[in-house]
Amino acid sequence: MRSPMPPTDAMFLMADTRYRPMHAGGVALFAPPDDAGAGTVSRRFSDAVDRGSAGPLWRRVPRRSVSSLGLWAWQSIDSIDLDYHVQRHGLPAPRGHTELTDLVARLHAAPLDRSRPMWEFHLIEGLADGRLAVYIKLHHALADGVTAVRLLCAALSPDPGRRGMRAPWEPAEPDQADRPLRLVTAVEPGRPRPLSGLLGAARTVAGETAGLPLAMARAVEGGVRRRGGPVALAPARTVFSGPIGGPRSFAAHNWMLERLRLVAKRADTTVGDVILAMCGGALRTYLSRRDALPGRAITAMVPVSLRAEAAGTGAGNKLGALACSLGTDIADPAARLTSVHTSMRRGKDMFAAHSPAQVLAMSGMGTAPLALGMLTGQHGVWRAPSVMISNIPGPAQPLYWNGARLDALYPVSVPVDGQALNITCTSTGNQIAFGLTACRKAVPDLHVLPDHLDSALSALESASHR
Repeated sequence: MRSPMPPTDAMFLMADTRYRPMHAGGVALFAPPDDAGAGTVSRRFSDAVDRGSAGPLWRRVPRRSVSSLGLWAWQSIDSIDLDYHVQRHGLPAPRGHTELTDLVARLHAAPLDRSRPMWEFHLIEGLADGRLAVYIKLHHALADGVTAVRLLCAALSPDPGRRGMRAPWEPAEPDQADRPLRLVTAVEPGRPRPLSGLLGAARTVAGETAGLPLAMARAVEGGVRRRGGPVALAPARTVFSGPIGGPRSFAAHNWMLERLRLVAKRADTTVGDVILAMCGGALRTYLSRRDALPGRAITAMVPVSLRAEAAGTGAGNKLGALACSLGTDIADPAARLTSVHTSMRRGKDMFAAHSPAQVLAMSGMGTAPLALGMLTGQHGVWRAPSVMISNIPGPAQPLYWNGARLDALYPVSVPVDGQALNITCTSTGNQIAFGLTACRKAVPDLHVLPDHLDSALSALESASHR
């Protein structure tokens, strides 16, 4: 059975190459329950492999044929080799955080096999602190970052005493293993619609189409006047702006979420603004020490989820994007935070005044240089912001898998030509974790950036007490 692939998802598949793989994922750290060790938790994953069951999303393989007019579509396969998709690794001495991130960087650099379902699940054992690490890897055509987090959390429970839980790739119920994944659509094929509904849908489409030219004009105007929004015209060029190679580097760190909340409260901004200001301060330090800081502010591309909360864990990519000034040309941390807040507020106000379809069209203008570069390898004067910064909502309460507590979830994302550095963060309980993924050649010494982020947060805290 084949289901058509949306154009946004197909773009990620077409852009995928050996040296520029288009997959994302995350590293989850689990603390074993008091009555078991990491080996026991690992054996529960092995038991899930032996059961040999995988849900519909995890059995999708990309295909294209004459019947699909050469376009990509998803085909659901009947059986899957879980021994291939679920792999084990042991860390070398001293089995710490550095060894873990180095291993993840090497695993993340390897492309996924598109003749199989495009995901991998790596169990990483041997951490000196007794925890078990799980690195999950999914192709971006299969799911965006928000969906990936939801897929993982759907397999977890707030009950630490619960046992017999399924693995993330297993179907929620045994009788669902052979059912196709139901995607949320505006009109389901084969379902009758009242005439009034059809007329209402037609009026909505006509109204959105009529409003598109004005929406696009406003997006361009925001870029020309540098007022924020989805379009950044001639953003500052940085060392992250060029083509990338195959090897990856990965760094990760987490902070107490309350620290960011206090800064946001005192400055009357948002936690998202504080994250962007932290990144602006860290990149200012990183580039200044390499004599590579541009004279004007670096612009970041900031994905904005357009996925309704009720949409569940449906697959695919439903994202808009804003261009935000990071204030890297501003030395004062408080003034930098104000600049970031203003830029993001203007962009969000622009999105709020338009329909989801118009927001997607506006976002398409802003991401077009990046998409063209991914597909053609050409990067001209029209270029995208040189860094991607994402904030993915995570679980607000502690979660467990068969008694093992989820301690941290570090996103591992997708560097691309023109954006050699990707910074993604997600919250887990009372902590927020940053995952930094980069082209190893374009971004040397990535491991120093978490220290710069920490210094930037401390500077924001000090400034908020003035």
